[in-house]
Amino acid sequence: IDSPAYVGKYAKTYELDPGSKVPVRFNVVADNAESLEATAEQIEPHRKMVQQTYKVFGPGPYTHYEFLIAASENFGGTGGLEHRQSTEIGVGAAYFTKYKTSPFMRGVVPHEYAHVWNGKYRRPADLTTRNYNEPMQDSLLWVYEGGTSYWGDVLAARSGLHSPEEARELLADTIAGMLTRAGRNWRPLQDTTNDPIMAYRQGRGWPSWQRGGDYYPESVLLWMDADIKIRELSGEKKSLDDFARAFYAVTPGKFETVTYTFEDVVKALNAVAPFDWAGFLRKRLDSTAANNPLDPLSRSGWKLTYSDKANEIEEAVSKARDTASFQYSLGLSIDKQDAITGVEWGSPAFDAKVGVGSKLVAVNGRAYKQDKLKDAIIANKDGKQPIELLIKADDVYRTVKIDYRDGIRYPHLTRIEGTPDRLMSILSAK
Repeated sequence: IDSPAYVGKYAKTYELDPGSKVPVRFNVVADNAESLEATAEQIEPHRKMVQQTYKVFGPGPYTHYEFLIAASENFGGTGGLEHRQSTEIGVGAAYFTKYKTSPFMRGVVPHEYAHVWNGKYRRPADLTTRNYNEPMQDSLLWVYEGGTSYWGDVLAARSGLHSPEEARELLADTIAGMLTRAGRNWRPLQDTTNDPIMAYRQGRGWPSWQRGGDYYPESVLLWMDADIKIRELSGEKKSLDDFARAFYAVTPGKFETVTYTFEDVVKALNAVAPFDWAGFLRKRLDSTAANNPLDPLSRSGWKLTYSDKANEIEEAVSKARDTASFQYSLGLSIDKQDAITGVEWGSPAFDAKVGVGSKLVAVNGRAYKQDKLKDAIIANKDGKQPIELLIKADDVYRTVKIDYRDGIRYPHLTRIEGTPDRLMSILSAK
């Protein structure tokens, strides 16, 4: 179960820690020979990622480590599945051939690698069972997955897998996404850790209201907040790196899983910077009123702004999947078959009674295309007429009028002059 193998006609291995007695290998299986070929400029940040990860967590709890990479459109499997000495990642056939235009896939690699320490070596006690007859409990997924998501984003930036601009655009999109989550008003972050048990990560009709795996993105903001708080408390002398080096430290030669509880996390944070960490964490985990992601962002030296310039990460995802996102304007997401796949709860589209599953046929009387809808939103900024959408649900057509006049909006981060730039300190290579 914990020793998977990838096999294919087209395969190639890249050494990510050349000369080391503990090798780390990037093993790629692809649909064709072209998809295997990486340039030195593409491999170098992957090698830096290994070294930056060691600087955070220390030596790995393994005798060798194997990335199992499926650069394929036909290979069944998963986006990422962690093991102690390997990880399975499906990156798509264009991982190397369209490397510059797919930053969202590069972030999966450090995320899965960080799981070696956070999830496999150190594992939540209630998620660690003796056999398959004992049910797992997920109360600490905000550490297991949320902490790993934070470190994955940080390590992607520190290694160069993400440029500084890409790292900031990713954070802007994460924060803006949480601000549109109407479900944050009723469902606390802690409760979302029950979701895999109840729903096994299945899709839902209204994710912005129901919330699913928000222990991933919202916990990124929780751990960013903790990182900034440690820097504030220590006069910038310590950071979450100090917590990671102590909490995830591997005893040489002893690779057995070491479990932890909420109290262990609090104790380790207190050892770095004395504070009411239990209160800090419980407030952010259990409250539906105290989790303002703009607060840690402002303390990092940045603020969230919107403009009509596309967010780099969001745009890359849309182009790769041939989809259209108007999440921060009308509140709509549309796939390449013109089907409406997402409606943000409380958005202008929601208020106009647009539902998921309908097909968008026309915009202001003209056949729908992504650019047509974008142009209509731009043209109607400060306008006097609502935007008219012709929608088809089953065999029923109806015209929907959306009274929206704020133009196209995409999230970005803007520097707050005269404040400490803690964000770039977090994202800079060590």
